[in-house]
Amino acid sequence: MKKHVLLACLLLCPAVALAQALPAPKEFYFAEDPQTTRAIVALRGEDDAVLDRLAANIKRKPNDVESRAQLARIAMRSGRAELGQELYEAALRNAAGKQNLQRAVAWNYGWDLYRAGQPGQALKHWSGLVGGWPGTPAWQPPTYALALWTVGRRDEAVQWYAAAVRTEPRLWSDPANYPDLLPDWTAEERAVLAEVHAAWQANPPAWP
Repeated sequence: MKKHVLLACLLLCPAVALAQALPAPKEFYFAEDPQTTRAIVALRGEDDAVLDRLAANIKRKPNDVESRAQLARIAMRSGRAELGQELYEAALRNAAGKQNLQRAVAWNYGWDLYRAGQPGQALKHWSGLVGGWPGTPAWQPPTYALALWTVGRRDEAVQWYAAAVRTEPRLWSDPANYPDLLPDWTAEERAVLAEVHAAWQANPPAWP
């Protein structure tokens, strides 16, 4: 019975994520947000010795958020999504009350979910980063545009992309700039954003 309940919950999760509300974008997004968008690295490397040391860190200090988050990323990128999500969820719980660390874990978790084929869940975690400080980080318009477009919320995606263009019109008006603007994105992710750009170009939304 418990197994069936768990499967039902997992099936419902994407629908919940797709319904995740986002406020309307603000006019400009100039703020840097390096505390959120940093890679979480407790130890350099990803070989077996590093994995053993990360696991030992967690065993010795169960509240070690950074070791757990790094291990979660390695797990998800090696195809062990369920383990990675368990580790990320525990890292988020352990980071409670530490705003900068919690935001960094949520941002990294979102990217690993997106790249694991779960854009709705990624959007859920990224949308929790609206507000706080800084209030208008530059990473939000293109990232939300990517996630919203992928889950089919295309009008909202264009609205968020328009915020990027308002902020830096010379940069975001041309997808040829994406490799410089988004060096950590994959070619496929940039191609999706280029679709958003084309929709924005065809019908730029007015402000406000």
